[in-house]
Amino acid sequence: MSTPSGVLDASASSPAAPTLAAGRPPRSAYAAFFGRWAGSWLALPFPLGLLLLWGISAHFGWVAPQVLPSPLAVLHTFIDLAQSGELWDNLWISLLRVLAGFGVGVVGGLLLGVAMGLSPLFKDYVYPFFKAFSQVPVLGWLPLLMLLVGIDEALKIILIAKAALVPIAVNTYKGIENVPARYVEVARVLQFSRWQLLWRVVFPAALPPVWNGVRYGFTHAWLALVVVELLASSEGLGYMIVFGRQLFQLDVVIAAVAVVGVVGYLGDRVLARIEVVLLGWRRSGF
Repeated sequence: MSTPSGVLDASASSPAAPTLAAGRPPRSAYAAFFGRWAGSWLALPFPLGLLLLWGISAHFGWVAPQVLPSPLAVLHTFIDLAQSGELWDNLWISLLRVLAGFGVGVVGGLLLGVAMGLSPLFKDYVYPFFKAFSQVPVLGWLPLLMLLVGIDEALKIILIAKAALVPIAVNTYKGIENVPARYVEVARVLQFSRWQLLWRVVFPAALPPVWNGVRYGFTHAWLALVVVELLASSEGLGYMIVFGRQLFQLDVVIAAVAVVGVVGYLGDRVLARIEVVLLGWRRSGF
């Protein structure tokens, strides 16, 4: 019986093909390792340059210290806020708020996105309204919600949930809609039931865009948290920024802004690591 040529081993048919040395990882592994570290180091010069320019301007008095305090003054303020516990108390309050709102947004966004992705009829009814709803920014809902629920925690959680829900719902809907048709055809050939089709084909194939929506949702939720605390709060990192501005303590403002940026970045990195675990079954084609 003859063997089809399409399944022949490439190394057997091409004796001149290069081979890797024993124990040496593929070139792609070296490229990925070098690219990851090179990207990390290349990202440092710009912020370090800004920090150096900031220190020089403060040292020579190019900008008044009341407007732009020196990096050392901001560092001392940060240390004082941390030692007094004021920073950690406000950070904890902000984290609780964003986690509560983000959790509501994740659940609502996933349910809405799955419903629109699986039911064309539901999408035809709901998607136009959802599209109009998503175009209104968070601040646009603030006056109405202040009249309906006041300025307590409910207001903040609702606005944070809205900010997270929109990107999660859109990415979930698009991810399910863009599942390749050939995947569904193979599942039908294998006589999968509807639940097997969903859990073994549709949802795994849609998971990458869905998780991207979750990461975007967290970013939007964190931004909405700071905006809400700036306008309607007496606690949290946003309140620290407003309080420092009102007292013209720019060192407090900059220290709080730095904490906001670092915590937001770390939150996104955590979600990125979870993505690696969830999508560990994927293999690169090169």
